[in-house]
Amino acid sequence: MSSVVHEVAHRQALAELSSFRMELYAAMPRRADALFELTDAVLCAGSPVVSLPELSLQAVHRRGHGAMYDALARGRLDVSRLRCVVAGLTLPRGTDGQISIALDVTAWPRPDAECSPDRLHCHRPCRCDGVRQTIPGWPYQVAAALGGGRTSWTGPLDAVRLGPNDDATEVTAAQIRDLLTCLREAGQWREGDPEVLFVLDAGYDIVRLTWLLRDAPVRMLGRIRADRVMHHPPGRRKGPTKGRQPRHGEPFRLADPATHPDPVQESATVHDRFGRVKTRCWGRLHPKLERRQGGWADHPGDLPNVEGTLVHLAVERLPGNRDPKPLWLRHSVPDATAHDVDRLWRIFLRRFDIEHTFRFFKQALGMTRPRLRHPEQADRWVWLILAAYSQLRLARPLTGDLRRPWEKPLTQQQLTPGRVRRGYPRIRKILGTPARPPKASRPGPGRPRGRTSSPAPRHPVGKHPQKKDTPRS
Repeated sequence: MSSVVHEVAHRQALAELSSFRMELYAAMPRRADALFELTDAVLCAGSPVVSLPELSLQAVHRRGHGAMYDALARGRLDVSRLRCVVAGLTLPRGTDGQISIALDVTAWPRPDAECSPDRLHCHRPCRCDGVRQTIPGWPYQVAAALGGGRTSWTGPLDAVRLGPNDDATEVTAAQIRDLLTCLREAGQWREGDPEVLFVLDAGYDIVRLTWLLRDAPVRMLGRIRADRVMHHPPGRRKGPTKGRQPRHGEPFRLADPATHPDPVQESATVHDRFGRVKTRCWGRLHPKLERRQGGWADHPGDLPNVEGTLVHLAVERLPGNRDPKPLWLRHSVPDATAHDVDRLWRIFLRRFDIEHTFRFFKQALGMTRPRLRHPEQADRWVWLILAAYSQLRLARPLTGDLRRPWEKPLTQQQLTPGRVRRGYPRIRKILGTPARPPKASRPGPGRPRGRTSSPAPRHPVGKHPQKKDTPRS
């Protein structure tokens, strides 16, 4: 009986992967054959991708390296259609059916590409002492659904490049709304389902995001700086004194325990990595906003009091014998009694799974390896990487554990993206390809003598994406 169930599941997974490949091919209205074979070459390469010309040597890529660069330069991807196709795949969910999505920015370093426009000073951590530095490049904001358990898999859903003139908060809000639209169209979220939870790290203006998305069925959970100052709800002015009622209550200084009243909720547990974990939360706290912050300069009327719940996490130890520092989280729901505080901080820790996805994108699939000049070419390449990773997710039940002799055996549920990629060439032989073979080409007249183009223009490195509305958090 078990073999029959396994065979049925295998056929269903094969049919889902084949359907996704057909949808991916249909989302390439121009240079589809070359772009599709480029994606297959990324998946079937037996080693990490180090350059585009070497991908043209793969057997699944039946065209020359010139066609590869031409496809990235002149090809076209229907990103809106591809985004909805990816959103229709099976997504990891929580025990209550809630979808949790992490948002984070990863940099494509381009320090010496003076002829490439729209570069920014992107943040990257220094490997020597952990100090954050900057490097010119293209920042991409990636959204990925988070799973549960001990796994390095995520479900990438979208990637947006931040430009020099973009307001990072407004771009994030627009990206979230687009994701919600795709999730509705794909049937992943319906009215009555738990609200979609978006998990953010420090650097996002979670307060303004909460205000911009106040009418959307979303919740925001993010880390804030430990030196912020919040305020309780305002009280009423006592006595017959005339004047304007106060807009802010008593201050709640995160760094000053003397200003912390008794928590609304408090819990203690033991974690295998962090030891004793103590969690406390306070509800209906808001920051004092100012108009000099760019995002609120044009706000009509009085600035709002955007209330939320603060969660404080204290641990006994950190991996690597590091000193534990205070961790403060802000949840967009102001009612602190409606929270499961232990679940919130565990979901926030799942956010770091996206770092494993970024590392696999860059080290194995070669997300930042090509030396492309124009950012539009980079956008196409990044979406091809997302499509390739999505195929690996679908191929996970189809591949066995192709381990090296020195590697430990893994079960089907424990397979990593790297091991699934080893067995993908066999799956690709079964699936075939919708891409048409290349036409026979005639030898051209060759390159004309003399200079045929003018020097490429130089572009200065832009500033960070606009964060005029973002307090340091």
